[in-house]
Amino acid sequence: MCRSIKTLRPPVLPEEATEEDFHAAALQYVRKVSGFRAPAAHNREVFEQAVDEITEATRKLLEGIEVRGAAAKQPAQVPEPASA
Repeated sequence: MCRSIKTLRPPVLPEEATEEDFHAAALQYVRKVSGFRAPAAHNREVFEQAVDEITEATRKLLEGIEVRGAAAKQPAQVPEPASA
């Protein structure tokens, strides 16, 4: 149905995760749990709201994670959300 969601934190992701990465992961998650690649018109609003909320939850999670160990050279850095 959909590709795997990739890990978005260092050192697994060599570069900084972007807002686009967060949104893509959230979209894949919502597609997987809903069973729909794209929502019907009557479900579009709730589908998009779920993607937005999961995108924000992902950003908060990565902002709060502290990576320890030899491979962790610096804390995970998360970009600021784009202004709408």
